[in-house]
Amino acid sequence: MLIIPAIDIRGGNCVMLTQGKLEAETVYSKDPAFIAKMFQAKGAKRIHIVDLDGAFSGVPQNTSIVEKIREAVTVELEFGGGVRKIETIEKMLNIGIDKIIIGTVAAFNPDIVKEAIKKYKDKIILAIDIFDNKIAIGGWKEVTQYDALEFAKNMREIGVNELITTDVMRDGMMEGPNIDGIKRICKSGISVIASGGISTIEDVKKIASLENLGVTGMIIGKALYNDSIKIEEALKIV
Repeated sequence: MLIIPAIDIRGGNCVMLTQGKLEAETVYSKDPAFIAKMFQAKGAKRIHIVDLDGAFSGVPQNTSIVEKIREAVTVELEFGGGVRKIETIEKMLNIGIDKIIIGTVAAFNPDIVKEAIKKYKDKIILAIDIFDNKIAIGGWKEVTQYDALEFAKNMREIGVNELITTDVMRDGMMEGPNIDGIKRICKSGISVIASGGISTIEDVKKIASLENLGVTGMIIGKALYNDSIKIEEALKIV
């Protein structure tokens, strides 16, 4: 099971939002590449990068920063935020990103997911951001009527084999993950990376215990930055 530290980028800085709200932003570093090197040095095998400006605008806005991260580390990188065209996927893969996260576009244009899976296979990760079992899109600005589990099952049918699930209400709140929600999305049969609310070592243990249900990793953000979880301790657990 992977412990995947998060680097969220906005305006070139490494930041964390609470529940995806721009007005609830904390800047942790003006050098995301340095943060990536730190996570690699502490043992991370994969890093989760989100271009928040891209998530809100629909097109990646911090590509040069992502390039600097790629140059700085050798670990696997997954990237999301404004990935809504095949051309964007190609651009990010050419930079050297290992896995591309598709979220919003999957909800209203699944044909792009089909095409991406056909061309890039396991380099594609589906992001399912959940608010009360429904899918949230566009940087979480809009909640659809799509049931998250049914949507995940449909995506499995077209070849998706890895997904990230984030509980919007838990993200950045430091209140623990939505274990029931994670278990529910595991019923899709897709490998699940859990995200949102992982705040303590006890939370890490809870997520790790779901490995037999198909959870293959967990993304940790704010808890690493404020030291309520030390990545070295989390890695020992998994």
